Amino acid sequence: MAGKIPPEFIDQLLDRVDIVDVIDQRVPLKKTGREFQACCPFHTEKTPSFTVSPQKQFFHCFGCGAHGTALGFLMDYEHLGFVEAVEELAKQAGMEVPSSPLRITKARRSVACCVIS
Repeated sequence: MAGKIPPEFIDQLLDRVDIVDVIDQRVPLKKTGREFQACCPFHTEKTPSFTVSPQKQFFHCFGCGAHGTALGFLMDYEHLGFVEAVEELAKQAGMEVPSSPLRITKARRSVACCVIS
């Protein structure tokens, strides 16, 4: 993808996806009160310390400290880059990822012109 993903799109995407659905497709979650729990996929444990909050749209592991949004989970769990994770979430949400053209600053142009072989 050429260009930059607008921050507004990232906000809309995270508002549209449900972190419980995203994580539960990869790690089976068990409902415990208002939240969901599982053994953490990022470290070995016998007792679940990985918690997902549907109200906050956030995950946190009290064992290893891993935490973040659905986007961060995909990046860590699937070993994806930022753009690939955004594209995967957008596909799940039925959204098309917009991009804005890269802007080359005057400083970047002058550096590119001054490289001598």
